[in-house]
Amino acid sequence: MLSKLGGLDIAGMAGLFIGGAIYGVPVVIDGFISAVAALMAQRLCPGADVAMLPSHCSDEPAAKRVLMVLNKYPIIFANMRLGEGTGGVCLLPLLDMALAVYGGNTTFDAVGIDAYTPQGGK
Repeated sequence: MLSKLGGLDIAGMAGLFIGGAIYGVPVVIDGFISAVAALMAQRLCPGADVAMLPSHCSDEPAAKRVLMVLNKYPIIFANMRLGEGTGGVCLLPLLDMALAVYGGNTTFDAVGIDAYTPQGGK
């Protein structure tokens, strides 16, 4: 199907998604075309979706369907369709911030904050 309906760009991206799965490197799905390539990779190599991370769901009508078939849920919901990898560019700083919060997180006890206690009432 890939040789009949897709171009070399989609074939190359599909190979990148398969390579990510083989080597355990996450690969960002960024927009509709890369989602189609990710779907092709998953169809060619079941299990390749283990390393796929969708940045956003682009506003193209079929984008939600492709991600649903892949069983992937995007992190950013902004109806983007700008191209040029903007979803990935937005995603990476969010991942960096999440990692910083997770890695540098402290406890309430460590900073002297009392635990929450319900205050009665309705």
